[in-house]
Amino acid sequence: MSDTLEAPLFRPPHPKPRTEPLGMVAFLRAVRENPLNTWMEAHFEESILTGEGALGRMTVVNDPVAIRHILVDNAANYRKDDLQIRILAPGLGRGLVTAEGDEWRLQRRTIAPLFTPRTVSSFFPDMVEAAERLVKRWQRRPEGRVVDAALDMTRVTLDVLERTIFTQGVPKDPDALGRAITRYFNALGRVDPLDIFGFPDWVPRIGRLRARPSIQFFEETVNALIEARKALLARGEPAPRDLLTLLLEAADPETGKGLSDIEVRTNIVTFIGAGHETTANALSWSLYLLSQDERARVRVEREVDEVLGDGPIEPGHLDRLVYTRAVIDEAIRLYPPAPYMSRTALEDDRIGDLEIPAGSMVVIAPYVLHRHRKLWDEPDAFQPERFLPENRKRIDRFAYLPFGAGPRVCIGASFSLQEAVIVLATIARSLRLDLVEGHEVAPVQRITLRPRGGLPMQLTQRVRKQALAEA
Repeated sequence: MSDTLEAPLFRPPHPKPRTEPLGMVAFLRAVRENPLNTWMEAHFEESILTGEGALGRMTVVNDPVAIRHILVDNAANYRKDDLQIRILAPGLGRGLVTAEGDEWRLQRRTIAPLFTPRTVSSFFPDMVEAAERLVKRWQRRPEGRVVDAALDMTRVTLDVLERTIFTQGVPKDPDALGRAITRYFNALGRVDPLDIFGFPDWVPRIGRLRARPSIQFFEETVNALIEARKALLARGEPAPRDLLTLLLEAADPETGKGLSDIEVRTNIVTFIGAGHETTANALSWSLYLLSQDERARVRVEREVDEVLGDGPIEPGHLDRLVYTRAVIDEAIRLYPPAPYMSRTALEDDRIGDLEIPAGSMVVIAPYVLHRHRKLWDEPDAFQPERFLPENRKRIDRFAYLPFGAGPRVCIGASFSLQEAVIVLATIARSLRLDLVEGHEVAPVQRITLRPRGGLPMQLTQRVRKQALAEA
């Protein structure tokens, strides 16, 4: 699946799979601390495993044919399970991520036109400006200065959202918004045993109590944005053609019905929370992986120098930044933005010899799938070459699911990938980031996959064409 490499492959850190199952109490503790610690060796070796556990009957599926059946061919029979809804809905409401049935279909039809290739391309200049702003801020710092790259990736992706969703600015401190998002994921990202066992919503959860200030902050911020924009539109004044205006003007192509204020709010909160978080983490992991693999870093720098030259990054450059894009693809293979998906079967189903009873849970975990030993060569190694055009065609579509698949595939995938390539290329042409010596990096699952404790990295100015000389 990849070119032969002379240098040893870099194998980034991840929890070692378990050889023995955990007891109930230990399982609940591990799920709350870091769900990645619950996966067994068998999950990375077997195509399908079925068993009974704290969540009832569960089938973990790593077979691409079965995954296609669940997510595409018979997707109507599988809805998001109650556990996911209980975790996500308190903060994200009933937006695209959490809505089901007719409610979801109406929102999807209405919002889909906002993410056409043409619309996403129109955001290109905003993404470039945000990336250049980050680099200029870093360049003003002394040589060798330590920054938290994970925090700064949060800032740059929030900057992009401010330029594309609400271009008239955030009514509060943007950094405060970033801090609120971090607190939200840290609080609600810890799975509560009360949610696992299906206790009613009125029973207090520690995570929800801790997340309440962040959720209130989101709602107040977004409500202020919506009211200001609606007032502008009502006065007939020119309004920015950003996602906020497009959402307020959007209409279902089949019924002509627009989104309610609540639906607009919940989807903006979704874009701010889930949308920015996935891109920020993809960039954080990409920077970390490049800092540990000099061969890959030099190749990115050489490509960026050759493609961009001394001029600004332009839309036509994206298709030529193939290795830069491959690094991002490999980063989200090893550390997928959404490491876990689960569905509940509405009716009995059969996939080959596999029987799935109505009411049982089906788990498709991209974190496991992307490291499965039957599907990938050197699954735990950082190897961007596997995603170069000549090699990518060998990867089964349903063995690689960083953004899901089927009707519920992430609507913002092209937005996120365009943004990630722009930011990574803009950084690589001017700066190098090296992990602070002695800092241990480890992934932790808090809805998304984050580097525990951030990413302290030292900044070094690049001399242009340095990569060409070293190569």
